[in-house]
Amino acid sequence: MNKGELVDAVAAKAEVTKKQADAVITATIEAIMEAVSAGDKVTLVGFGSFESRYRKAREGRNPKTGETMEIPATFVPTFSAGKLFKEKVAKSQQNSKK
Repeated sequence: MNKGELVDAVAAKAEVTKKQADAVITATIEAIMEAVSAGDKVTLVGFGSFESRYRKAREGRNPKTGETMEIPATFVPTFSAGKLFKEKVAKSQQNSKK
């Protein structure tokens, strides 16, 4: 599902126009990105949590040359799925395997 398909689904579920749904989705994504960028954790109960984590510097290899290189330390965004989200995915996958 891409953003356009998500907008269509949200508009249908919330019974709002696609333009309104797009505005809300865009604002939500921007607010989450701003909060995580500022070092805050965003928790949506049942869905999951967004936060930034520090990744230490490490050694890597250039895949073309095999040459060793240093990958610098950085902060990366992470998402941890909530319990209800995990359960729903597990249940739907089990049903599709039968």
